[in-house]
Order: sequence, then structure tokens, then C-alpha cells
Amino acid sequence: MNPAVGIAVLLAVVQAARGQKVHSLTACLEGLNMRLDCRFENSTKDPLKFEISLTRENQKHVLQGDLGIPEHAYRSRLNLSAAHNHLALYMASFTSKDEGIYNCQFQVPGEVTHNPGKNLTVYKDKLARCAGISLLIQNTSWLLLLLLSLPLLQAVDFTCQGEPGEHKLPLALLGATSSG
Repeated sequence: MNPAVGIAVLLAVVQAARGQKVHSLTACLEGLNMRLDCRFENSTKDPLKFEISLTRENQKHVLQGDLGIPEHAYRSRLNLSAAHNHLALYMASFTSKDEGIYNCQFQVPGEVTHNPGKNLTVYKDKLARCAGISLLIQNTSWLLLLLLSLPLLQAVDFTCQGEPGEHKLPLALLGATSSG
């Protein structure tokens, strides 16, 4: 084999392995439901295939994904939310029967490299409650937009002036000064 081809293949394998790294796998309770957060790196332009599974009593159960076939028994209790480099799996009515080792892994289609992903052992009585504010911050940009716009609104003195139903522009926008 040509050494240049060997180096190109090695670089492609390294790129693929780097492009599918799972950074963190965490779980928490939202009421009676469990939320599993899988944060990952995707530095490739290729779409990634994923799998979220549960292993309990030495048996693997595929919950979601396109690397394996998800089990029908869990389908009605699961909801998957995907954002940039983040998957959130919601399992309704989480019980001690759902305890076990959860795994999140990714693979670039057509690549021979295998990335085992991350494992997390989940016990119902050890799960922390999910933080309410983090849900708003994780998946929405409206909160950030609101926080960034407050100084602008204050700078132009955006206050209501006048009677109810009467709309007046702030004095700063008109270039007038208040004399009263």
C-alpha cells in the first residue's frame, strides 16, 4: 500500500473517532419522569447515527436510535429531544424496574471504528431532581435575547407615558428633553 494512502486512511479514522465523542451523560428526575442528557461532539460534516440503550440483568435494551432496533416495550414511554450536540431522552413513569446502565453512543455511517460512548449507572433513589431553570436555558434562546435587550430598552428610556390606550414614544427617541 502506498504510504500516502495509509496516512489518509489513518487521518480519516482519527477524524471519525474524534467527531463522535460523547462528552457527558447525566440523568435527573422531573416529577415521575427521568431525563437522560447526552452531550456530544460532532466535528464531521457527515450525519451521525446514535443509540441510547439500557442494560439491566445482563441484557441490553435499545431505547432509541438508528444503530440498533428500538424495543417496542419502551416506545410508548419515551420521548427524544434533539438540539445542537445534545440529545435528551425522557422516560415517563420511571420506576426501579428501569434502573440499570444507560449508554449513549454515536457512529459515522460507513466507518469501521467503534466508539463505545459513555455509560451511566442509574438508580431511582439516587437521582437528583432536574433544575427548572436549566431547562429554559438549554433549549431556548428567547431568555438570552430578553436578557440582552433589557439594557437597550433602559437606554432609550422605554417607559409608558400617558393615559392607558394612548401610545407615546419615549422622549429620548424624539430628541426632546423633559422640562418638568
